[in-house]
Amino acid sequence: GRVNVCFVGRDLSLQSWPVSSIPSSVELWCCPWSRCCGIGDFRPRTVWLGHPEKREQRYPRNVINNQKYNFFTFLPGVLFNQFKYFFNLYFLLLACSQFVEELRLGALYTYWVPLGLVLFITIMREAVDEIRCYLRDKEVNSQIYSKLSMRGTVKVKSSGIQVGDLIIVEKNQRVPADMIFLRTSERNGSCFLRTDQLDGETDWKLRLPVACTQRLPTATDLLQIRSYVYAEEPNIDIHNFIGTFTREDGDPPVNESLSIENTLWASTVIASGTVVGVVIYTGKELRSVMNTSNPRHKVGLFDLEVNCLTKILFGALVVVSLVMVALQHFAGRWYLQIFRFLLLFSHIVPISLRVNLDMGKMVFSWMIKKDSKIPGTVVRASTIPEQLGRISYLLTDKTGTLTQNEMVFRRLHLGTVAYGMDSMDEVQSHVFSAYTQPTHDLPASRAPAATKVRKTISSRVHEAVKAIALVHNVTPVYEANGVTDQAEAEQHYEDTCRVYQASSPDEVSLVQWTESVGLTLVGRDQSSMQLRTPTGQILNFTILQIFPFTYESKRMGIIVRDESTGEITFYMKGADVVMAGIVQYNDWLEEECGNMAREGLRVLVVSKKSLTEEQYQDFEARYVQAKLSVHDRSLKVATVIESLEMEMELLCLTGVEDQLQTDVRPTLEILRNAGIKVWMLTGDKLETATCTAKNAHLITRNQDIHIFRPVTTRGEAHLELNAFRRKHDCALVISGDSLEVCLKYYEYEFMELACQCPAVVCCRCTPTQKAQIVRLLQERTGKLTCAVGDGGNDVSMIQEADCGVGVEGKEGKQASLAADFSVTQFKHLGRLLMVHGRNSYKRSAALSQFVIHRSLCISTMQAVFSSVFYFASVPLYQGFLIIGYSTVYTMFPVFSLVLDKDVKSEVAMLYPELYKDLLKGRPLSFKTFLIWVLISIYQGSIIMYGAMLLFESEFVHIVAISFTSLILTELLMVALTIQTWHWLMIVGELLSLACYVASLVFLHEFIDVYFITTVSFLWKVTVITLVSCLPLYILKYLRRRFSPPNYSKLTS
Repeated sequence: GRVNVCFVGRDLSLQSWPVSSIPSSVELWCCPWSRCCGIGDFRPRTVWLGHPEKREQRYPRNVINNQKYNFFTFLPGVLFNQFKYFFNLYFLLLACSQFVEELRLGALYTYWVPLGLVLFITIMREAVDEIRCYLRDKEVNSQIYSKLSMRGTVKVKSSGIQVGDLIIVEKNQRVPADMIFLRTSERNGSCFLRTDQLDGETDWKLRLPVACTQRLPTATDLLQIRSYVYAEEPNIDIHNFIGTFTREDGDPPVNESLSIENTLWASTVIASGTVVGVVIYTGKELRSVMNTSNPRHKVGLFDLEVNCLTKILFGALVVVSLVMVALQHFAGRWYLQIFRFLLLFSHIVPISLRVNLDMGKMVFSWMIKKDSKIPGTVVRASTIPEQLGRISYLLTDKTGTLTQNEMVFRRLHLGTVAYGMDSMDEVQSHVFSAYTQPTHDLPASRAPAATKVRKTISSRVHEAVKAIALVHNVTPVYEANGVTDQAEAEQHYEDTCRVYQASSPDEVSLVQWTESVGLTLVGRDQSSMQLRTPTGQILNFTILQIFPFTYESKRMGIIVRDESTGEITFYMKGADVVMAGIVQYNDWLEEECGNMAREGLRVLVVSKKSLTEEQYQDFEARYVQAKLSVHDRSLKVATVIESLEMEMELLCLTGVEDQLQTDVRPTLEILRNAGIKVWMLTGDKLETATCTAKNAHLITRNQDIHIFRPVTTRGEAHLELNAFRRKHDCALVISGDSLEVCLKYYEYEFMELACQCPAVVCCRCTPTQKAQIVRLLQERTGKLTCAVGDGGNDVSMIQEADCGVGVEGKEGKQASLAADFSVTQFKHLGRLLMVHGRNSYKRSAALSQFVIHRSLCISTMQAVFSSVFYFASVPLYQGFLIIGYSTVYTMFPVFSLVLDKDVKSEVAMLYPELYKDLLKGRPLSFKTFLIWVLISIYQGSIIMYGAMLLFESEFVHIVAISFTSLILTELLMVALTIQTWHWLMIVGELLSLACYVASLVFLHEFIDVYFITTVSFLWKVTVITLVSCLPLYILKYLRRRFSPPNYSKLTS
């Protein structure tokens, strides 16, 4: 039930959503028929408002279909997916061979029941998933919306919506298809969208209606005008859109450019007002659907190892069969004999291994979910919990993962003077004096330009604060608080009812800070902004243009007109790297940015430029022209904006601190002691990243740090790598650009050196670089990696890693939804790995080896039996005995090994060194496998030879003695393996024994009921069982005594 998403544009690579809310794989089959109908290829379109019948081409139905199969393909599909694996196909061929008379070894059900049971469990699991999917899809497809038509407003199901329909969407309703925003009921002429189901960001986005349609008196007038939307062909970029709106019956005809601000993408939710939109894309052409791709199916290393062991067992099966036929000197129809022996010894490869391990993983996942010490943890990939027990490299994001992503304003720097937390009252008094002193009725900034006097510090502070209060995308929203209702709160700008909405926590922290020093943002709509001064006066500003922040430009700008003076000002803020080339020459910007970054602050540079009316009119004409172009629009627009971004006046630097999450230091300490190397990959600046790494003790106090110099050429990279090679045991700090150069020319050398470092910090990393580093670590070291992140830019790294852990953070849920495991805090990672990861791996290893032992025991007995009876291909046990052996008689005790643990969870957390032992893969290795094979051969031989030695008259007695001894041996071996008893284990042992004793009444065709009640039977079984198990108990005792494992030293 997961879908993954690939976003192009902004810094997001792969994203993921909850299926419940996302239109995924919507009718995605691309059959020749759909191509004939014109659905196959994507083309631009002209959409007439309210006239779906005027369409030029056929568009897909607006149906959501998340199902993997339909009614007809379900059974064939599930069976194909099962039998494409070699072992399942092998068991199917075995079962089918029983229909051939010469190959039949006993009752048909001895082969078909176990196979049927495995398939039944799989089919039921798939069926439950499919039914859930179907019900969720049906719920979304059946949602009712209002549609404007010539007959008035009619109700329509989501699945009945067509391109060109005018759809009304209420507040808190999901947008059913990709639409252009035409009208809103909000007075300010805009609306907010919640996009967390689309791009994972929790902050609301502002959307603007088409100006021409918003001015119409009523919504029904949309059907009276002759107008159309020209939209680009459907594509996967959710952050950009190019289109135009044309009204033909206007005088003159109206032409408006459309961009992302005018769109309402499907799967977003309207957060304010009621909106009307025209549908432009449906079904598989929706942006959200085009972004869905199937996630990489992760197969655990443990599964691959078990697979390898079963292949060895299959090899052994073939060899044993050939040996048996060879000992018969290939007499008669020997090729048929080979097949009969292959069937006879088929238990060497255990059919129940896969099912046992899958059920075990479900139990481990359930335990993780139910652990009260790590509340809110979700397991999204229940197939790889044991991977958590063998992590060698942990790659973590910084912002929101190690830090809280809660911004606190710390520093205002004006070049000659800086204000910290302790001197904010000075800033407050400067702002107050700027608005109260009679000489400052017009603040200093408005003094005639002719008087080239140096500005007073007070006016500089005031200018800086005003700029910070204006250049942002924050909107104050008023909510009823029980005393005041919403309308009244909006009217009086009630402080207690105001909350700020923005697309980044940095923005909100800056606006909250300007409020704390006296300049409050009290109102905002798409065309104006209101600030309240310390004296209570309201300043009105008209917003002429906004240039939003993007990851590429790393800056945002706004042009405003002060209503009281008519002055036009262009304000801009952005990262120091881009702003250094935009502001006028100064001698302090670079140095102070470095100083603030070293303190761990996130730095923004704020600047301004005054414009005359003529300058602005000229700019606006060029800007509107660029925005109307359909080809290379973004390039033309950027060129026009850059013509303004020159020689701007540097106002100030702001420093915002992002505080560490709780218990980050002890968690990193635990991980380090467990032998896990931690790498921090962040998009932040080098100084900030280094400071956070020291602060979080990722780099310890006494560790040297090698800061990799910026390199651009092969030669520079070579010299710098040589310099780094000479240093020992020091942490590496490198920027994304230098990393790119090193990986281009010296990939092997760089990775070899980096892997030896105790800690690595990569700053200024792009999402693709993060994923590339994970991939290189996997390839170069062959070790398991775990990636932890919380934002959309971490998704590609999370999906590339062997284990992806998402932290539910301020940046939304896209990382936690794309991850295999999602936690609420970074500190939960310690317990997830040290306790659950360790237990899952050790238990899976014990379970798999025990299931193999169980199968090998009975196969050894069969081999001994056949060799004694002149290599006859006759089964030793038939019918229910053979089925019962691996199900009701031994299933519960063997499966109860998933509850076993060697140490208490508190001890595992206290001694993370225990985790180190697992990194070598010792719980399941060729050595342990060989030991279990030898144990199986020893026990199988003892039981079989013992039964033959001690039986008196009838063959039935051999079956009774050997089978009872076998069951008892298995139960005793489980008891021997268990390290910590759980009450369910005891219940499992007793229940299995009871089942066997009770079933003896019905098994009279295989076992002599009168014989098993005799003393002779009892002493023979006891002797055989003791001889098969006692030596192993003695060996275990001696080993614990003279060579105890690490954990036993802690438990004793």
